Amino acid sequence: MSHIQFENVDIVFPIFNAEARSLKKKFLNITTGGEINLSNTGKVEVKALNELNFTFNDGSRIGLVGHNGSGKTTLLRVLSGVYQPLIGKINIEGSISSLVDISMGINPEFTGRENIFIRGSLLGLTKGQIESHIDEVIEFTKLGNFIDMPIRIYSSGMQLRLAFAISTVIKPDILLMDEWLSVGDEGFKIEAEKRINKLVELSNILIIASHSKQLILNTCNRVLWLDHGHIKMDGSPEAVCEAYFK
Repeated sequence: MSHIQFENVDIVFPIFNAEARSLKKKFLNITTGGEINLSNTGKVEVKALNELNFTFNDGSRIGLVGHNGSGKTTLLRVLSGVYQPLIGKINIEGSISSLVDISMGINPEFTGRENIFIRGSLLGLTKGQIESHIDEVIEFTKLGNFIDMPIRIYSSGMQLRLAFAISTVIKPDILLMDEWLSVGDEGFKIEAEKRINKLVELSNILIIASHSKQLILNTCNRVLWLDHGHIKMDGSPEAVCEAYFK
């Protein structure tokens, strides 16, 4: 059973080496991200997420909508453990796989094979688990002998194929996505689409941020509209999309 619960969660980023009052005055009215505030010590802080409260359970297919800088990717990174809340409580039950920043940890000086172990370990896999999946990953990438060559000589498409194959090797309870991935040439895209669809089908909870109304309506059964780090609306895909996209 998978479960996610946020209780009054705030994510705050301090801005160092800045003159607080002038910076706040200059950007407060034009920022498209979270709220810009002054701390008790007069330092500038950006509150990227503000008092988030929600609960997701098995079967949840959650869409995140909002303008760029509204907090969608920040929320996904909190869920994946990259950021920790300054205030509030988070309770997560179930394994998590993130398709956000899929190239994180890829080292261009190492071979494709070596990077499978590096990226796999960042995803929480043991050496034994990686070894049990390595043939599957290599076959899926269709890189052939390039798998034992340094990443720096790969094309951007080859690098994405490798990163995608590693990142989708595990079958998570909770799947996080920042837009629907489109990777490689047309032939590879078809295989990648099948792999993503299988991951979505096997996951207990899906959370996807997207600017596509049709994707949200086709994939999700609940949508959160984020605005400057707040939840502006939480409801059915039809109701939220009607309010947001118009």
